[in-house]
Amino acid sequence: MKPDSYDIKAKIGVIFQEVAVFEELTVYENIDYFCGLYIKNKDKRKQYIEDAIQLVGLEDFKKFYPKQLSGGLLRRLNIACGIAHKPELIFLDEPTVAVDPQSRNNILDGIKKLRDNGATIVYTTHYMEEVEIICDRVIILDKGKILATGTTDELKELAKIEEKVTVEVNNLEEKYIEQIKILENVDEVTYNGNILLITYKKGKNNLVELIDYMKEENIKYNKIYSERPTLNDVFLELTGKGLRD
Repeated sequence: MKPDSYDIKAKIGVIFQEVAVFEELTVYENIDYFCGLYIKNKDKRKQYIEDAIQLVGLEDFKKFYPKQLSGGLLRRLNIACGIAHKPELIFLDEPTVAVDPQSRNNILDGIKKLRDNGATIVYTTHYMEEVEIICDRVIILDKGKILATGTTDELKELAKIEEKVTVEVNNLEEKYIEQIKILENVDEVTYNGNILLITYKKGKNNLVELIDYMKEENIKYNKIYSERPTLNDVFLELTGKGLRD
């Protein structure tokens, strides 16, 4: 792409992980500046700015300067600056890093609206739950190499585990943990604090059989529930569970 390829650039929005706004400008002025790089018509630009402010929920902060905003609000401003000109292709680099839960939900809702309104979103994140919420297709990368690609359901089929059962149980003796490890279909058992996590390779009645076992052994528990493998499980299987720098 050439530096003067404005017709192409006008169709692209880029939101970096590091916030990139002008400290000397207010929220409204920042969005106006970035939108004005591509939208010259003043009336149209004014409407686009208001649309962007509403999308990220900054209606009450138009006259604020960046230094007056919380981390979550700064992230939202950063996104508004990148999408105010209504691009067709939007790159988002970990937009929810280090933000509060409320701002995170607001950001994700805004991204879903952009997607539903027809924009193509390229979204990078380490938060697999966000991927499941937002993405139609997923690429798992590790050290610059593509390990897997597909829909979330297709990727979950790559998981070697069929089911995860979580049990909240206090003071579980080691002998019971060892006995659970040799139950049919059990792949791995961990017990941390008061949480017993059991992963199964296969089978459809694992939860029922576990409950029967615990009843026979008179093991009292507070909660027990079963779930299918998550995208996070697939990610860890493909990339490994070792700590990274």
